[in-house]
Amino acid sequence: MNRLILSSLAALSVSACATVPDAPAQFAQTEPVTIKIIGLNDFHGNIEPIRRPIGVMDNAGQTQRVYAAGAAYLATAVEQYRSQSEYSIVIAAGDLIGGSPLVSSIFLDEPAIGAMNRIGLDFNAVGNHEFDRGWKELKRIQEGGCEQNTLREPCAVENPYPGAEFRFLAANVVMPDGDTLFPGYGIKRFDVGGQDVAVGIIGLTLKDTPTLVTPSGVEGLTFTDEANAINDLIPDLQKAGADAIVVTIHQGLYTEVGFNNKSCDGVSGPLLDILAQLDPKIDVVVSGHTHNAYVCDYSAIDPSREFLVTSAGYGGSMLTDITLTVDPNTGDVMVKTADNIVVQSVGTDREGNVATPSPDYQQFTANPEIAAYVARYSEASREAAQRPIGKISGEAKDPGPSTEETALGNLIADAQLFGTLEAGAQIAFMNNSGIRTGLTPAEDGTITYGEAYAVQPFGNTLITKSFTGAQLLALLEQQFDDEGFVQTFSPSKGFAMTYDMRRPVGARVVSVTLDGEAIDPAATYRVTMNSFLAAGGDSFTIFNDGADIVTGPVDLDAIEAYLQTADVMELPALGRVTENK
Repeated sequence: MNRLILSSLAALSVSACATVPDAPAQFAQTEPVTIKIIGLNDFHGNIEPIRRPIGVMDNAGQTQRVYAAGAAYLATAVEQYRSQSEYSIVIAAGDLIGGSPLVSSIFLDEPAIGAMNRIGLDFNAVGNHEFDRGWKELKRIQEGGCEQNTLREPCAVENPYPGAEFRFLAANVVMPDGDTLFPGYGIKRFDVGGQDVAVGIIGLTLKDTPTLVTPSGVEGLTFTDEANAINDLIPDLQKAGADAIVVTIHQGLYTEVGFNNKSCDGVSGPLLDILAQLDPKIDVVVSGHTHNAYVCDYSAIDPSREFLVTSAGYGGSMLTDITLTVDPNTGDVMVKTADNIVVQSVGTDREGNVATPSPDYQQFTANPEIAAYVARYSEASREAAQRPIGKISGEAKDPGPSTEETALGNLIADAQLFGTLEAGAQIAFMNNSGIRTGLTPAEDGTITYGEAYAVQPFGNTLITKSFTGAQLLALLEQQFDDEGFVQTFSPSKGFAMTYDMRRPVGARVVSVTLDGEAIDPAATYRVTMNSFLAAGGDSFTIFNDGADIVTGPVDLDAIEAYLQTADVMELPALGRVTENK
């Protein structure tokens, strides 16, 4: 479509166009142009390769283990695919930061942003984890500087911290004055033979973000309906001359097919309700949050909405190679395709030997500049990461489904109870969704601070409150209600619960005991939880209640102190949570 470049465009428009002529120029017909969009999501500060191989299920349903990720390898992969066209954009769908390994998180995720600056990211939709340290700290992450908004000192390695060179987008995050926290959209413009070809990018997070972060971190912000926020911006992008419209949203799907299967078979998840409401003018939806990898042609579900829906899994282990073919003369997107690419890196086994790469996937080389940048932070974090904090009796498996009881979850709950006994604690609850990985000790059982940090990377403090037995029972029913997702707590020793999902909502808890005695609705109990839950996180609103509040130690300090009470801490037995089937 022949169009003038509008001088009134928002400041975040990125343009490579010529100046606007006094009168419309007559352009010759221009051949269709290929625009490459590299989609990323849920990087979570994984600037180093993921230590354990990831499971990759192919289109035949076969899963193999592949070493993947790491900013230096991701950079090489991004460059390889964006270099296939003169015109390219790199877009992320949130959770670049937060829930990160120690090497990034201990430095407030400044190195994750530095890595993305070097990779060439253009836009990132805020995710829920971007708010883990509060929106004021997130503004610092965008803008740069060394203002201290948390207990941890910023600018420990780079002083001053320069900020993000890319733009955060937050179309549905509204400040008290009515403005959005960050712009709702951006535009990337290309000069194609004298024609203006523009791609509009709308970015936003899931509406339920306040239930997934500590409420104080989003105090004063309003998170609006996702579909409405997206559709409301379509006219603005059309007026600005956008030829293609891309949505990057931190909400996602679950699938039953391989990471690059285009069939959309078995798709489910909260993003579906949003997609069904979106303006058909949208061309691509880059999504995240579920850590699933998929490429879905949504027209197979709804022929009136011909957009692609993509996600590249977790941690920089994949990228999505999206290709748009645009006719500059009409402004139409003629063809759109997408493929997920495994970012196979160089891995080492538990003995430190270089692992054999999978021949089914390209093994990328490390970008030397970014490898050196990551090494600088790795060295800075090594002393803290390698410090031994105790021993355990065996491997504590990765967290499974949110209703699965694990020895690791029980161990964490026991440590939290131990750490708050002086506050009168009788019970401690750990949210399973807050357990980020398993614990694999050395041969003698030793666990390091870095390994414990990877399990609980949020720096939550422990809070002890008094609840009546009636409140406690109501709280336990919230594990199984229709708000948020179903998850059971990991409880401390002495506590036992049986539930039955066949019973109606509000009556699914069959029995609850403490030290063999049934919970008395009229009695008072001292309960410990992390500060995320204490503020109503994960939709457990009853945690907002309670009396006689005592703030205890940081969760990692508690588990370190608990491990040091035994030469080798035995992993707790299972059986605290039972489901009737």
